[in-house]
Amino acid sequence: MSADAVLLDLDGTLSDSRPGIESCLRAAMAERGYPLDAEMDLGWAIGPPTEDVFGRLLAPFKDGKIAETVALYRRHYAAGGWSDNTPYDGIAEALEQLSGYRMFLATSKRIDFAKMILEHFGFAKHFEAIYGAALDGSMSHKPELIGHIIATHGVDPKRAVMVGDRNFDIAGAHAHGMRAIGVLWGYGSEAEFTQAGADALATTPADLPAQVRLLLDAHARGG
Repeated sequence: MSADAVLLDLDGTLSDSRPGIESCLRAAMAERGYPLDAEMDLGWAIGPPTEDVFGRLLAPFKDGKIAETVALYRRHYAAGGWSDNTPYDGIAEALEQLSGYRMFLATSKRIDFAKMILEHFGFAKHFEAIYGAALDGSMSHKPELIGHIIATHGVDPKRAVMVGDRNFDIAGAHAHGMRAIGVLWGYGSEAEFTQAGADALATTPADLPAQVRLLLDAHARGG
């Protein structure tokens, strides 16, 4: 196996998890007495740490009970929201093509949910290790999470690429001198990636392995 490494996000990168996440966000807020407008766009809420999402949703109500609301969300998510989730067309094939690299999952989703989802899809076999937010809320921000993977597994940031669908993925990689690919089939936009300084873009899952190879081969050539 190559010493080159590929770190991958989960939500919006490997699977379309928005339906389950949104329904659980709405259920938790309604249970707290703050039902959200049915027309409210929650696309921004897919990707950031859950605590950050509820901090923003509760702010208009001047309600600081973030941990309590997160616990409600996770109860709904564990009860079935996690399974309202579909792998993107072509992502299974892309993971097969990337299997010659060291592969790590790097998601802000809680680690137990992340493992359950990868096992459910049959994707866990591709990963050397799976990382997500810890039960105590640590490891939920990408710079911290990626730094932990680098330190734990001896990953050389110059020989690694982060793949994700939001600016958080790009910023987390760049914080450690790692290059990053923005994927355009998830919840981020080309404009978001341009502003974040993504090193490459992948238009479809079928395009991803080639973009990974280009970045890693460029380093090998001294580029």
